Amino acid sequence: MIDQYIAEQDPAVQPFLRAVCATIRAAAPDATEKIAWGMPTFWQGQNLVHFAAQQHHLGLYPGGEAVGVFAERLTGYQTSKGAIRFPYDQPADLELIADITRWRVQSAKAKEGRG
Repeated sequence: MIDQYIAEQDPAVQPFLRAVCATIRAAAPDATEKIAWGMPTFWQGQNLVHFAAQQHHLGLYPGGEAVGVFAERLTGYQTSKGAIRFPYDQPADLELIADITRWRVQSAKAKEGRG
């Protein structure tokens, strides 16, 4: 499902999208993959993170709380409530994306009482 979404994007950005997707998969190995609101979504009791290919950037949507928690590490990126823009003309910060995803997994487990 997500792989098909990536295959339908501009071939120039597909490697970027694949790298981000593989990073999220590794950081949230128990998450279910689906398309929600037209975006690749990783779900584990709740939506963990969405991403979407935009014209000049990848939009990562981990939620407002995550953007706040990682604000110090996001200073070089445009952010808004619950969203982070990763420009295609810069290398993807896969470590940051993995850390955000792992934090979201732990946050979701804690909210379910399994933290």
